[in-house]
Amino acid sequence: MKKVAVFGNTGGGKSTLSRKLSEITNLPLYVLDKIQYQPGGFQVPYEEYKSIHEEIVNKDEWVIDGFGSLETIWLRLGKADTLVYIDLPLSVHFWWVTKRFITGFFDPPKGWPENSPLWKSSMQSYKNLWLCHQRLTPKYREYVLEAEKTKKVYHLKSTKDIKIFFELIA
Repeated sequence: MKKVAVFGNTGGGKSTLSRKLSEITNLPLYVLDKIQYQPGGFQVPYEEYKSIHEEIVNKDEWVIDGFGSLETIWLRLGKADTLVYIDLPLSVHFWWVTKRFITGFFDPPKGWPENSPLWKSSMQSYKNLWLCHQRLTPKYREYVLEAEKTKKVYHLKSTKDIKIFFELIA
């Protein structure tokens, strides 16, 4: 486990899992939201993001948290030796986005760029929940089934699976 891609639908706990995984393994953590967005939630130019992303995936060790873009997700998954796919029921993702939104008024979400617009980002998360579920989730599921032949794959389908994952890693 040297190059770990953590991915899945929004609000699934990718950032929390990635932080803990990085601490346990001592692998450097790269949070795509902090690379793709500047403080205040302003998006960096796409070519700049792609260049930084390429630099990271060509390193020897990493945990990368997040989506990024359609173009970069597949590159990252291909370069990873370990995949952690968080595939919880849609209702759990929806609840965790709502929980992050509510608690964000008191404590900014960890892993988000400084001063990110809570309302706008949360509304985008709700929109992305459904889009990802409809369009990407089936592709992710197919991908991890095939990737199991050549990579270590953790397909986490419940909060219990997440707990077991950390027990295995520790």
